[in-house]
Amino acid sequence: MDGELTVDLLVTYDVETVTPQGQRRLRNVAKICEAYGHRVQKSVFEVVCRDVDKIRLVAALHAAIDPLQDSVRIYRLPANALDEVEHLGRPRAIDPRGPLVI
Repeated sequence: MDGELTVDLLVTYDVETVTPQGQRRLRNVAKICEAYGHRVQKSVFEVVCRDVDKIRLVAALHAAIDPLQDSVRIYRLPANALDEVEHLGRPRAIDPRGPLVI
């Protein structure tokens, strides 16, 4: 994405996992997020993408969840906000602007 305008996003989700269908949705939501960003906690992803990719991400997540039982939150952060994250604990293992390994 060198030279392209990008947005920084924080994606969080809470998917009902009591039923087998919910467990499938959870795996699907995680797989979608992994295609766009880096997992930084169990249900939290840092995403750096173009606006068109954000539209695709939102559409894929919307199609994957049950809106009556699941919740996805997408925070659009200020430009380059992920470069300034204050991190405590285990060292940060990824560069939010680094390549995705799928």
